[in-house]
Amino acid sequence: MSSSAPSAHAELITPRLVLRPWTGAETAAVLGGTRRPRWADDFPSEGDRVIAGLLGERPEWFGAYGHRLVVERDGGTVVGSIGLFWPPADGALEIGYGIVASRRGRGYATEATAALASFALSAPGVRTVTAGVELSNPASVRVLEKAGFRRYLVEGNTALYARPAS
Repeated sequence: MSSSAPSAHAELITPRLVLRPWTGAETAAVLGGTRRPRWADDFPSEGDRVIAGLLGERPEWFGAYGHRLVVERDGGTVVGSIGLFWPPADGALEIGYGIVASRRGRGYATEATAALASFALSAPGVRTVTAGVELSNPASVRVLEKAGFRRYLVEGNTALYARPAS
C-alpha cells in the first residue's frame, strides 16, 4: 500500500484498487439517482446511498480520514465504498465497507479494509480501528479476520472486532 500525505484528496493505492475520497458531484449523483460513467452496474448499493446522505451532515467525512469510493485500478470502475467514522473516540476509530454484489468474492473488501485500517492507525490519536459485523454475515466476518482484526465481544447477533496499532 502506498498513500499520499494526509489531505482532503489523499488516495490509497493497493495492488488492485484505488481508495479515493467521494466528491460532492458523486454524492449528489447518488442522492439524485443519476448514473455516472465508470460505476459498476449495481453501484450504488443501499449502504452507499446511506453514506452519501450522511456526507452532507458530516463534511469532515470528505477528508483524508473519512469515506472513500473503492475503484478498480484496472478500468477505473467504482465498485463500492469504505470509510472511517471520524473523529476517533478514546483512540478508537470505526470502519465500515461495502462492495457491490457483482464484484464480491474477489477479495476487494479485504484488500480495501486492510489498507484503510493501516492508514487510519497512522492518524494522530488513533490506537485501534474497530468494526461491527452481524454473525449472520460470515463473508464479512472473514473480511475482518483476513484484514487483521480480532473479535473481542459478541452482543446478540453482532460481533465487535478490533485491529490495534502494532
